[in-house]
Amino acid sequence: MPRGERPLDVGDTPLLRFAADLRKLREAAGNPVYRELSRRSHYSAPALSEAAGGRKLPTLAVTLAYVAACDGDTEEWEQRWREVAADKEAPDEPAVESDAPYLGLSPFRIGDADRFHGRDALLAELREQVAARRFVGVFGASGSGKSSLLHAGLAAVARDEGVAGDGPQPILLLSPGPHPLEECAVRMAKLTGESAVVLKAEFVDDPAHLHLRIRQAFAGPVDLLLVVDQFEEVFTLCTDPVERTAFIRALVAAATAEPSRVRVVLGVRADFLGPCGDHPELREALRGGQVLVGPMTADELREAIMKPAATAGCSVETALVVRLVADASNQPGALPLVSHALRETWRRRRGIAVTLSAYAATGGIHHAIARTAESVYDGFDPEQRDVVKQILLRLTALGETTEDTKRRITLDELDDEPAVRAVLDELVRARLVTMDQGTIEITHEALIKHWPRLRSWLAADRDSLRAHRQVADDAAVWESLRRDPDALYRGIRLAQARELADSALTTRERDFLAASLAAESAQQVAVRRRIRLQRVLLVVLAALLVITTISTVTAMNANQEIAAQRDVVLAQQVADQAVTLRTDHAALAAQLALAAYRMSPTRHNRDALISAVAIPLRGHQQDVAAVAFGPGGKLLATAGFDRHALLWDLSNMDHPRQLASIEASKDTIDAVAVSPDGRLLATGGRDRVVRLWDLSNVAGPVKLAELTGHTDNVFSLAFSPDGKLLASGSYDNTAKLWDVATRSELRTVTGHTDNVKPVAFSPDGRFLATGSDDMTIRLSDVGDAGPATMLRDHTDLVDAVAFSPDGRLLASGSDDQTARLWDLSAPGRKPLVLDGHTDVVSSVGFSPNGRLLATGSYDHTVRLWDVSNPGHTVESALLTGHTGAVEAAVFSPDGHTLVTASDDHTAQLWETDPARAQVRACQIAQPTITREEWAKYLPGVSYQPPC
Repeated sequence: MPRGERPLDVGDTPLLRFAADLRKLREAAGNPVYRELSRRSHYSAPALSEAAGGRKLPTLAVTLAYVAACDGDTEEWEQRWREVAADKEAPDEPAVESDAPYLGLSPFRIGDADRFHGRDALLAELREQVAARRFVGVFGASGSGKSSLLHAGLAAVARDEGVAGDGPQPILLLSPGPHPLEECAVRMAKLTGESAVVLKAEFVDDPAHLHLRIRQAFAGPVDLLLVVDQFEEVFTLCTDPVERTAFIRALVAAATAEPSRVRVVLGVRADFLGPCGDHPELREALRGGQVLVGPMTADELREAIMKPAATAGCSVETALVVRLVADASNQPGALPLVSHALRETWRRRRGIAVTLSAYAATGGIHHAIARTAESVYDGFDPEQRDVVKQILLRLTALGETTEDTKRRITLDELDDEPAVRAVLDELVRARLVTMDQGTIEITHEALIKHWPRLRSWLAADRDSLRAHRQVADDAAVWESLRRDPDALYRGIRLAQARELADSALTTRERDFLAASLAAESAQQVAVRRRIRLQRVLLVVLAALLVITTISTVTAMNANQEIAAQRDVVLAQQVADQAVTLRTDHAALAAQLALAAYRMSPTRHNRDALISAVAIPLRGHQQDVAAVAFGPGGKLLATAGFDRHALLWDLSNMDHPRQLASIEASKDTIDAVAVSPDGRLLATGGRDRVVRLWDLSNVAGPVKLAELTGHTDNVFSLAFSPDGKLLASGSYDNTAKLWDVATRSELRTVTGHTDNVKPVAFSPDGRFLATGSDDMTIRLSDVGDAGPATMLRDHTDLVDAVAFSPDGRLLASGSDDQTARLWDLSAPGRKPLVLDGHTDVVSSVGFSPNGRLLATGSYDHTVRLWDVSNPGHTVESALLTGHTGAVEAAVFSPDGHTLVTASDDHTAQLWETDPARAQVRACQIAQPTITREEWAKYLPGVSYQPPC
């Protein structure tokens, strides 16, 4: 059937020119078929074809979807649509009340600054905070005016004169939505001209890349203002805790990393202050940087009521001002109610007068929203009312310990049917729902709170609503995976979902449940066979889809994408080469690693940079088995199989200096420890003796005592936090507690049935953790010889244990090639297993702030794990460079440096902060890389020494 398009050269009316230009835009995009445009825009092919037909003006939403699918300028086309809509030949779209001085339920945007009044004092306070700090949170109740303050207040000021009044500054405004990293990447791409796909990949790989990208894009004297409105969406809409945490860290890093080129402002509903506090880095960033948005005062309300009307040439009756101030004063969340009531009152004005009688007809601030909603609802027939209910329920996110909030969805979550479209268009016209470039949301949460009918729908069966929401989300995933059978429900989940089969589901959701039921009823063998075949087919189709998408993107911006991909590949190759060059060509390796990281700041290249600038400590003749810092971090002790303990001065971290070499054993040394006050050194090893050394003169330590009693190898040593006790672990299946002052044995800790390897005191000194070849960990009360608490989960020898600084967590490493994280505040809870190493995990150690865990392994690597949210621990770095097994890994007291010991006869000093690693790279970058070296390793890249 031919499509309803007209030839390109017909007529000369605004509507026909508009339609002809839409068709030209499609031609310029390569004439994609309407089925392809439908896939891109999520509108039906007939609707898109009709939009370019010239018979009637399409809706704004359809127009913008068509334009976006053809890679047109949506802002330009929105302006053109409004011009045509104002023409008398386009009566199908309702007239826009562009001269209304009040916005109703819609929040103020940056373009509404001339109608934003009553918040001068609060805006001045916010400007002062943002000018003084790089990270600020704006907290207030729903309806307090946070969004309006951020958009029409702060952002408008930044655009016109700058927050500090020192000149206009760039602005990035976003709301997190269900995928905050993706939203951030899309917004950044519009500012920088970079590929949103590339940016998102970088942010997922390492959230700190946001800081780097901003710094690269805004190198001038003026900071970027990054405003994240409705920040609570990271908790209500984003269901992926990993992405949520990564987004938070990206924002914090962008504001706090040096040198920062951004000021971050969050708009947060006040009842989400608690969830914000659950993220330590966010809590710390917000400390002292909070602005509270309360109710308007009476004077502020008068200004907000009267000034917009005066600007529009209207007057407001004094009696109405008095009534509104009385109704709304000191009421949290009243502003959208006032704004909506005023807009409805203005629609009922008499001439230029906005009157009290018109206000009374709206129902006042407490009933105007309900009356408007009920009026719209009553205008629908019974079938349409069911559609209204289902749409609004889908647009509400159910709160657990917080109030219900609005939820933004894409159009494809609704059925693309005329009945649904008609209802949705009417809700948009009534300003109860807002549609913006393929997404829909309730205009303001005041509708959820103040429309009794919607409240009753939400209260009727919240469990069913949650179950239905889960089905909707899972059906969307199934659809996005091209209906992969592996995404269907089975077992208990399907049994629970059966109850929803007769409820108001969309076609996609019904298809999803029907497919799940059909898959379950088929014979299992046949199902497995079909799934295997379908999986292969779907992978091929998905690959073709990816290839097609990449080809399309590349065709649009070939040079940029090819260069970006070349840089990514080349940078990774250079980073790998830098690590291999480190031993013999340290300066060259550091510069290559830094150049690679700046070219493509991925996690891989960051890890390579850290590895390339690691500083080796050479002095031992055999394996280095143990390391320990002194209390200030300037003194380091290392010990190993050559029977010697070495003392190092780290005052100048770039040039460590050996202070002393002590022959501390008659056999190999396995353990070393420095007392908390730095006065004593303890060593132990295969000769079964623990030795204490006086460090008053670090250049010439003096032996004070030999502690004997163990009958086999002494494997580990640890001082108690107060320095009064020393613990030793031995292959004689025991640990011993020694009184440091009297140098006598206080107690033998028994219970293990095999070698005792690691020992560690809890931060408060109350408990001693011991690990053993019997595959268990025991927690013994230091002051009570009673039964110990046993932790059993490892499947092989336990080689390492360490407490977190707050004592809540215990980390362990094992021959089973894993580390485990035990929550000691929840006895009986299974530990979190940290996989990744391919050999024995021989060492574990927490950073002083408790956010990082280092694990060293016989696979020659060290891994860093982000444990700031123990329930969602992620690997944050992989450090390579040792050529032998890693025996120990310990953080310095300030947390900036990690020291490791290895069988390759060295200890290594690692700078774990990428910014500090860049500084170190330039400190050792002599001689400067030559043009010839640059061309050899970075062919095709212009010569630009990184230091």
